[in-house]
Amino acid sequence: MTSNTQPLPQRRFGSTELSVSPLGLGTVKLGRDKGVKYPHPFTIPDDRAAADLIALARDLGINLIDTAPAYGRSEERLGPLLKGQREHWVICSKVGEEFNNDNGDSHFDFSARHTRQSIERSLDRLKTDYIDIVLIHSDGRDEYILQHEGALTALQQCKQEGLIRAIGMSTKTVTGGLLAAELSDAVMVSYNAAHQEESPVLDYCARHGKAAILKKALGSGHLISEN
Repeated sequence: MTSNTQPLPQRRFGSTELSVSPLGLGTVKLGRDKGVKYPHPFTIPDDRAAADLIALARDLGINLIDTAPAYGRSEERLGPLLKGQREHWVICSKVGEEFNNDNGDSHFDFSARHTRQSIERSLDRLKTDYIDIVLIHSDGRDEYILQHEGALTALQQCKQEGLIRAIGMSTKTVTGGLLAAELSDAVMVSYNAAHQEESPVLDYCARHGKAAILKKALGSGHLISEN
């Protein structure tokens, strides 16, 4: 599958050495169809359709791919799907939220021990020796998690060991986003036409050379007009 579209340019990921495309490929729909907030039901694509999607994204110049343990089977599917092309992708995964494929429930664990186990499991699932970006998947208690749980310390240790290249947090509050930007390399924040409350976090990142990733840019599909 090829495209005649001009490939997207890449930009530096904050103050890190990573270079990423301005658009990324989210992969929750590769592994999870329960407990999601999209406006319409969907069917998880088979391996051929998933491989075609990844090939198209790469052809368009997208090199940032986002996954998480909370995305069901996304990580374990991406491992084989990205075989032979690891160097072409900047992989972002997460720690903290666990999803049960059987009953559709999530639970959270931000301890240092679980964070370490989660990273080692992600490395195995993704069939890679390192993960480019790992974010704490917040449950909404951004500041408490950063200040009182062990996840951030564990991420810092894994970064020192070379298992991770950049660390950060997927936040849900402005104060938590600001603190995450101060303490780490990157923050993932919600931002779209209907939700701009977290723009102070983006402003902080721009001023201080920190990376910012936008999530829910189309409101999980709810902001797309139906014709």
